[in-house]
Amino acid sequence: MALRRAWAVWAVGLAAYVIAVLHRTSLGVAGLDAQERFGVGASALALFAVLQLLVYAALQVPAGLLLDRFGSLRMVLAGALVMAAGQTLMAFADGVTGAVVARVLVGAGDAVTFISVLRLVPRWFPARRVPVLTQLTGIIGQFGQILSAVPLAALLAYRGWTAAFVGMAAAGVLVAVVALVALHDTPDVRMSAGPAITPRQVAADLRNAWRHPGTRLGLWTHFTTQFAGTVFALMWGFPFLLAGEGLDRGTASALLTVFVLTGMAAGPVMGVLVQRHPLRRSWLVLGVVVANAVGWGIVLVWPGPAPLPVLVLLVLALGLGGPGSMIGFDLARTFNPPARLGTATGIVNVGGFTASLLTILLVGLILDWRTGGAADYGLADFRVALSVQYVVGAIGVVGILRTRRLARQRMAEDGVVVRPIREILAERRGLAIRR
Repeated sequence: MALRRAWAVWAVGLAAYVIAVLHRTSLGVAGLDAQERFGVGASALALFAVLQLLVYAALQVPAGLLLDRFGSLRMVLAGALVMAAGQTLMAFADGVTGAVVARVLVGAGDAVTFISVLRLVPRWFPARRVPVLTQLTGIIGQFGQILSAVPLAALLAYRGWTAAFVGMAAAGVLVAVVALVALHDTPDVRMSAGPAITPRQVAADLRNAWRHPGTRLGLWTHFTTQFAGTVFALMWGFPFLLAGEGLDRGTASALLTVFVLTGMAAGPVMGVLVQRHPLRRSWLVLGVVVANAVGWGIVLVWPGPAPLPVLVLLVLALGLGGPGSMIGFDLARTFNPPARLGTATGIVNVGGFTASLLTILLVGLILDWRTGGAADYGLADFRVALSVQYVVGAIGVVGILRTRRLARQRMAEDGVVVRPIREILAERRGLAIRR
């Protein structure tokens, strides 16, 4: 009975996160419609998404502190209602100012949702299940991208802007009602409450979480693995596939669906690998980074529009980014005590969305520079603009390698020595020869 109740609570939290992802990615499939509705260029359109992500990233640490204080239930409710308000405003906005305010509200509500749902997992499930369930939380939540890529795109095409965004607002209110009825912070209490937030405690939690190199390793892990997929799904993937590669909306939606399904399939596998090889998590992360770089490299150097199988390979590679980014949260969990887990998780979550907003803005600026501000993009324009991802990725890899070294030094001080893989492989070869 207790386990069944735990699964039910997790499912409700997961539903809230699915709708949050729907809200987050809605502008990606509505990008060209938004340019027509508001009469803006690529850089202005990117500004909508950048402000949304900037709010999201800026609120991660405050959201973590509030989560430690007020618990998941109240934070999930607040997030769902704030996002619903933002989508309602977007439905009726007829100018840039209203649209910007709407996306800020979406970013604010989104900022508190994921870490609040993630907090439920160690509260309701035994520790051995946490790595896999953490992966499942992040990956199944991406079903919200399918909702934006397929039904939302269809609703936009057949019923128009206002109906589509009002429908998303209604979904947000519905999930808030369900959470109010069914969600509990812990098996013992409906609404948990931590110690009062004081400036001294806030400073101590932030300082202690940040000082541990394992937390910073989690941040750089999230930074480097998450941004390429987020940039693709949230903003530039749909325009690239339509205006750059010349695909129709149905095919582009199908590719975004493959992107999400890939993450769903890869997530549990990565969760099991993290569970079995906790000292080798960074190798999984670097493998994801290489897959993203190779996938984009093939598409960007392909002569002319890439064939559909090549685009499928790209979205398969990008789909690994979501599961890879979840390893950052596992690092935060293992290197920080439960009392400051919300704060550490918030710090980690800043990484990927900071990288995403910077990349989205840079791509928009480069597109406007290439086209003079006109929404007349060609494949060559997208190739130049999307190549900026390699710069952002290189910064992230440097951060991973540096903080991994520091984290391993700290682990060695505590008696946990991570042996180089070359030594382990040499030892195994020696054993095989002696046999």
